[in-house]
This record gives sequence, structure tokens and C-alpha cells, in this order.
Amino acid sequence: MAAEPATTPSQTIGPFFGMAGGIPWPDGPEVVPEGTAGAIRISGVLRDGAGNPVPDGVVEIWQADEHGRFDHPDDPRPGRTDFPGFGRSCTDAEGRFWFRTVKPGTLPTRDGRTEAPHLNVTVLARGMLDRVVTRIYFADEQRANETDPVLSTVDPERRGTLIADRDATDGSDQDGDQYRIDIHLQGADETVFFAV
Repeated sequence: MAAEPATTPSQTIGPFFGMAGGIPWPDGPEVVPEGTAGAIRISGVLRDGAGNPVPDGVVEIWQADEHGRFDHPDDPRPGRTDFPGFGRSCTDAEGRFWFRTVKPGTLPTRDGRTEAPHLNVTVLARGMLDRVVTRIYFADEQRANETDPVLSTVDPERRGTLIADRDATDGSDQDGDQYRIDIHLQGADETVFFAV
């Protein structure tokens, strides 16, 4: 009798982000240049399921401008043509990432409601075969957060994984308001990720 064929062990991709110096993006984490009026800084640590820093991950953001508009063909409203709305930050040896950007405005939905100011986030890292997608909301936008149609679908016990807190200890004084949020890929503090 022939033996059953063994399954091929699963393979991970990477770790090539750190080895390749990250995936090139000309402006990196600087969505707006230093000194931009109304600039904010968002920083955090990308963590694995055990809470350890992920040193060779990539965090990307895509967002509307401060008026809630995208410079994109799918947004027919006029937007800032000088605002790319995209940033990419490779994590360092301690898993840290950061962005300099502007806080986005509220966004209208197709059904007439309003989405709270937020950043759309993609995370790529060693051991992940697919990207994960989440959002970052802002703690000082509590009223808008309460009625956000996406955030309101998240279990109230887990909403905090999507909300960046004000941070006066960031250590960077060239930017305006400072925010902090860690992204947990797995584990008890896992960030809420969305199927898109």
C-alpha cells in the first residue's frame, strides 16, 4: 500500500523588508514636509502576538486632507493637488514607525452620514502572506467617533485598539500635535483588522 503524500510545509515571505531597506517610497513617512501648518505626528510600535516589536515591517497610511477630500478620480469634490495623502514607514530595530501628516477632515458617506477623521492603514510584515488593513482614529474626536459608521460596528471592548491618544512624550518638537498608537498583529491586544 502506498504511503499518503505528505503536505508541503507552509512558507513565509521575508524577512526581506529590512534586508531591502524597506519598499522604496520617495517621501517615506513624511506625507507633508516639516514646518507645514497644522502638521501632526503619529508614532507607535508594530508588535507581534507576544507583544515583541516587529523590526522589519512596513506601515502605510492613505487619507483625506484636512477638508475631508482625496486628490483621487473617485472623489469628484475638488481637493488639494499638493497633498498626496499617502505615506510609508518602515519599522526600525525596535519596531517603531511614525508619520508626519495633517489630521484628515470628516468624510461624507454615500448614505448621507459622516465618517470620523481617520487614517486608512495597511501593514506588511515578515511571516504574513497577505497584508492586514485597519484604521487609526483620534481620541480627541470623541463625538465624531461615536457616530462613525465603521467604528460603531466594532465591539466596544476592542475600539480602543483603533484610537490614537494624544502624546506629549514623543520627543519630537518640530511637529504640531503628537499622537501615539501601537499596532498588535495578534494576541490579547490584537488590533481590529478589516476584511477589504
